Amino acid sequence: DVQLQASGGGLVQAGESLRLSCATSGGTFDDYTIGWFRQAPGKEREGVSCVANSGGHFYKHYRNSVKGRFTISRDDSANTVYLQMNRLEPEDTAVYYCAAARLVISLEPTMYDYWGQGTLVTVSS
Repeated sequence: DVQLQASGGGLVQAGESLRLSCATSGGTFDDYTIGWFRQAPGKEREGVSCVANSGGHFYKHYRNSVKGRFTISRDDSANTVYLQMNRLEPEDTAVYYCAAARLVISLEPTMYDYWGQGTLVTVSS
């Protein structure tokens, strides 16, 4: 089974950028959709973005509130997925998780079977 490790969180000011990394191991990278999720205090976990490799074509999805600000990418040579987060807003403050799933392209957390530990992103105003 695949294992995932998220990193790259930190404390930034509004308008600044961060890049999160999700390193994977133990599975065939191409078999998995990798998603980024976040959970703010007192709120449910929500999907942020995901990327899937289907026959060499990469499908990417974003939640509406991050479109144009966040970019997901994958480095197949390093089995790693990145989330570049620009123009961060205080509302982006959350613990960010990466997760893996087979045969889905979805931002629904319940569709994902494998989860890494979270990395905290704090955006101050």
